[in-house]
Order: sequence, then structure tokens, then C-alpha cells
Amino acid sequence: MRQDWEPEDLIEVWTLLEDDMKRVRNKSGVTRLGFALLLKFFEVEARFPESVREIPTAVVEYVAQQVKVPAEAWADYDWQGDRIKRHRKEIREAYGFRANTEEDQERLAEWLAAELCPVELSRDRLAAAVVARCRNERIEPPAPGRVGRLVGKAVKDFEAQFCLSRVERISHATRSRLEDLVAGSEDGTDEGAGGEGAVAGGGRSHFAELKADPGAPVLESLLAEVNKLKRVRRLELPADLFADVSEKLVDAWRARASKEYPANLERMKPPRRLTLLAALCHVRQTEITDSLVDLFIQLVLKINTRAERKVDKELNAELKKIRGKDGMLLRVAEAALSEPSGTVRRVIYPVVGGEKTLKARPAHPAG
Repeated sequence: MRQDWEPEDLIEVWTLLEDDMKRVRNKSGVTRLGFALLLKFFEVEARFPESVREIPTAVVEYVAQQVKVPAEAWADYDWQGDRIKRHRKEIREAYGFRANTEEDQERLAEWLAAELCPVELSRDRLAAAVVARCRNERIEPPAPGRVGRLVGKAVKDFEAQFCLSRVERISHATRSRLEDLVAGSEDGTDEGAGGEGAVAGGGRSHFAELKADPGAPVLESLLAEVNKLKRVRRLELPADLFADVSEKLVDAWRARASKEYPANLERMKPPRRLTLLAALCHVRQTEITDSLVDLFIQLVLKINTRAERKVDKELNAELKKIRGKDGMLLRVAEAALSEPSGTVRRVIYPVVGGEKTLKARPAHPAG
């Protein structure tokens, strides 16, 4: 129940109409106020309040004015006796509702497990769906705490059936390969030294390696991702393993698996453990493929950058040589013009740094 009500909203929602006033006419005092508040609350929420505090003070005061009973009397309304039971029964009948039964709750749990749990992960939204369905079927919904337990049962039943149906689609050979991902990690972490086939290079389990993100854009990272992808493909998971459920659900199970240690997985029942591992591998196959593409692109860009830098370096070196040679020629020309009758050794050699420098400078082809 919302707690903030503007005056115009109070008038629109909480005004007692003619039929409402007829129902409260034969009541008096706190009984009259309590019945009126329960009546209008049920009209708004299709359920009864859990306590006095659930109905906002502004609402109590507005309804109290209409039935001419002090608002303070609401605190004295009896929530445990036979009177409130009679009030609830009368109000349900007034709106064409009936009380829920154990059979109703069992049916609602089955409906949730079959229809909504495969596509909705939020327990709050599942609870809201229960209340909405009760309203559509003109059934008073269970109390909020009971709805929460009903949702919990539905989720548990769905997950048990979901796991069994996944395992039934997986061959015995694939089940064995999935088990090998976490086998032998006795210390409960991803660093445990397990049996053969359970540990990858560097002492890291295949499970830890599978969850790990790709490394830096170097050849070793690319090869590691290739090996990781090969290992996932060797599991031979059925292509339709999760075809009948939402991608959001598979991603949620993949996230759960990523947070588990091998030892925790080994303590689970086989259907749940295998489903978690299968969801992880199913999603990781796509993720690893994407990371391979990204790594390859980054490596190509890195190689191109290095090649460009090498070419730039060589070009700069050649340009420096050319600039140096032009400067030397200018100095030679100036020396020759200043003393046209002098010898090469006396006039030219000094301006170019000596005979050795002149001989050491490589020739540059004319172009």
C-alpha cells in the first residue's frame, strides 16, 4: 500500500459510495471505522491489511470523517477476534471473492513453476504475479509471508525439474567430461591439484581456466583461448540443450556456476552440478569465440603499429642522411668559391670533417 496520498487521490479512491455506506450503517464506533477501512482497502489491494500501520494516517483520517468516528479509534480495532473474521467474510462476498485454500496455493505454486519460473527470475515479481492471478480469479491472496514461501517452493520445484530435464539430454560421455572439470580439487579452491584431466597448465584447474578472462593481446593469450575453446567443444554439449528456456535463465545459471568453488559443486546433487557446469560451458563457448576474435583484431593492430613504427624509423634515418649530405655539399661549394685556387686537402677536407669522414659517408643514389 502506498503511503503518500494527495487530497484529490484520497477523494477518488477512498470515498465511501452509496453501497459502501449501506454496509457500514448497521455498525458503530471502532467497528464501523474498522469495517470501512477494510472494505476500501480490499477494493484497492484485493487483500486485507496485515496490521493497523499498513493503512496511512491520511487515509484513516479521511475515512473516519466520512463515518463520523474519531480516527484514533482505529488503533483499538480487534485484529484477532471473531468480529474481524465476520468483517472479512462480508467484504469478500461483497466483491465476489472467496478465501484461498491449501489446494489454491498448491495450484498457484504449480502454475508459477510451469509458466513463470522459466522466464522470470525476480522473486518479487513472481510474488506480484501470484497476487495478480488471485485477483483475476477472485480469490483472496495468501498473506505476504505465505506468498513468499509459495514462491520459494515454486522456484525449488522448477529448478529440480529443470536440472533433471537438462541432464536427460546429455550423453553419459558428456556427463563424465563435465565432471572432470571439477574432479580432484580437494582444497575447495580453483587452485587445487586434482587428478589427471582436472588440472590445466600452471597448476590451475580446468574449471578455473574455463572461467578466466583472456590475457593481454599477445600470441600466448590467443593460443590459450584456442585451447580453451577446443576443450569446451570436446564436451559435445547438445545444440538444443537450452533451446526451450530463456537466455536470461541460462545466463543466471552461468553466473551461479562462476561463483562456485569446485568443492562446493562436488557436494551438490549430480543433476544440479551438471546443469550448472553445462550452462557455464554453453555460454562460455560463445564468449570464448568472441574473445578470440577480439584478441586476433588486437594482435593484427599491434603488428601493424609495430611495422609502421619500423618503417617510420628507417625513413627518418634516410632523411637525416640526405639532410646531412646536402649540408656537406653546401659547405664544400662555399669553400671552393671562397678559394678557387686552393687544393682539395687544404680547402675541402677541413669543412667536411677530414678525409675519413668523407670516405665513411655512404653514397646516396640520385633520383
